[in-house]
Amino acid sequence: MSRFKLATIHEHIGEELAVTDWVDVDQMQINIFGEVTRWTPRGHIDPEWAEENSPYGGTLVHGFFMVSLITHFLELGGLRYPDGENSLNYGMDKARILRPVVIGEGVRLRDRIRLLEVTDKNERQRLIKTEHHIEADNLDKPAAYIEYLNLWHWRD
Repeated sequence: MSRFKLATIHEHIGEELAVTDWVDVDQMQINIFGEVTRWTPRGHIDPEWAEENSPYGGTLVHGFFMVSLITHFLELGGLRYPDGENSLNYGMDKARILRPVVIGEGVRLRDRIRLLEVTDKNERQRLIKTEHHIEADNLDKPAAYIEYLNLWHWRD
């Protein structure tokens, strides 16, 4: 359950709202993501080839895989507002894949989430803009930076 409410979330602009638990990522997940998105270069899905030929020494997590975890990270961070009915992905103002993440025997990702803006679209909708620093446990700096927009509808 969230410690935040949609009605008062604007009081937390500029604050770090959550640092999520680590999420395990393995080669099978990356292969499935590649199949679903139809992006299957060997540097992502072929560990033997990548170990011998990639400048990174192994297969990489897809950048869009990390971005696609944002809604899961919001859930992990307890950012489902009890006074909100539902939410829609509204888009991103900025998305940067900052560093390659080598999968190896598996890697863990987590998200540092900060509230940037709150905009009332109308009396029934509120647009929430959050900043996401996605970290990998095998890197000393964030792997991705995203400014994410989520449109919330008020509960009746």
